[in-house]
Amino acid sequence: MNAPSNLSMKNEDVLRVELEVFRREHRDLDDAIHALVEKGTGDQLTLQRLKKRKLRLKDIIAQIEDRLTPDIIA
Repeated sequence: MNAPSNLSMKNEDVLRVELEVFRREHRDLDDAIHALVEKGTGDQLTLQRLKKRKLRLKDIIAQIEDRLTPDIIA
């Protein structure tokens, strides 16, 4: 996973592409976790690592979404 290190230096178009890539990876991890649990073939350590990676992606997605959302003064 190649997480963005400095979001402020990235172009908006690049951020949108990265956002879609990270969302897709997040969905894929969710599907993989679900399949391992359903089949009962995943050991706890593997499931833990996949879930931790999924949470990290969720944080990255939130950071990018915040960066792309314009500030609105209420």
